[in-house]
Amino acid sequence: MYAKPNQDPSRAAMITCALSGVVANRAQCPAIPYTPEEYAAEARRAYEAGAAAVHIHARTPTGEPSFEVEDYRAIRDAIVAECPVIINFSTGAVGVSVEKRLAYLDAVRPAVAALNMGSMNYAKWSDKRRDFVFDFVFQNPIAEIRALLAAMNEWQIRPECECFDTGHVGTLYPLIEMGMLRAPVQVSLIMGVVGGIPGTVENLMHQVGQLPPGSDWEVISLSLDQWRLLAAAAAIGGNVRVGLEDNFYLSPGQMARSNGELVEKAARMLRDIGRPIAGVDECRARLGLAYP
Repeated sequence: MYAKPNQDPSRAAMITCALSGVVANRAQCPAIPYTPEEYAAEARRAYEAGAAAVHIHARTPTGEPSFEVEDYRAIRDAIVAECPVIINFSTGAVGVSVEKRLAYLDAVRPAVAALNMGSMNYAKWSDKRRDFVFDFVFQNPIAEIRALLAAMNEWQIRPECECFDTGHVGTLYPLIEMGMLRAPVQVSLIMGVVGGIPGTVENLMHQVGQLPPGSDWEVISLSLDQWRLLAAAAAIGGNVRVGLEDNFYLSPGQMARSNGELVEKAARMLRDIGRPIAGVDECRARLGLAYP
């Protein structure tokens, strides 16, 4: 009765699990998957705990980040053999050509692919060191966004629009006007990266207020801040993402032993406030997906 646009807490929540990322390694978290078989096992744990989708950054079997067709295909095939979860490939990269990123999308055809919606400074700050752990410029010019999006549309891959700041949300609108972004627009509001929008509930509400009507949106946040922003998103009808790419910890000092444990906590939080959890088939229909 009182729901605002893009804020319907009665709507079933889609849980996505980001299985690995590309920055961290097993020295930091032993549960991070490297081999296709490990990705498949983690995907199954996430699916059984309530995830409808998994987000994939490929790695070689020895753990190095990969943008090769054969690694993406091997990981996809292993996951599909293990569980029916929706597969979402990353296209974010530094120093990797658009052509190389398009090659694995074309060859493997995931149901969903991430689409970063703007350039930014991208850094990690350490309170303990009082210094930056790393920093770089994450370049995503509009010409590259359009090239990736045109290919996704041609190949019937659903774009998941990753917005790290308010200006990135603003970039959605001209692409909708051009007919390149088509309803339902799937949006991830990424919060807490140094160089992007800070991870506060006030900022989350602002970002949601800027979204195109009818957006199917989720929140993504880092480290233990994830749980606070997940709770806020859950309360106003958002979808949620968890996983070892974003956060290792269930609570301070308690590292997750698998992606499944992170999904279990997210699912419990959703159920505790009365949010139904969307299954794979519901999410496929909702997003109009063409592939597994």
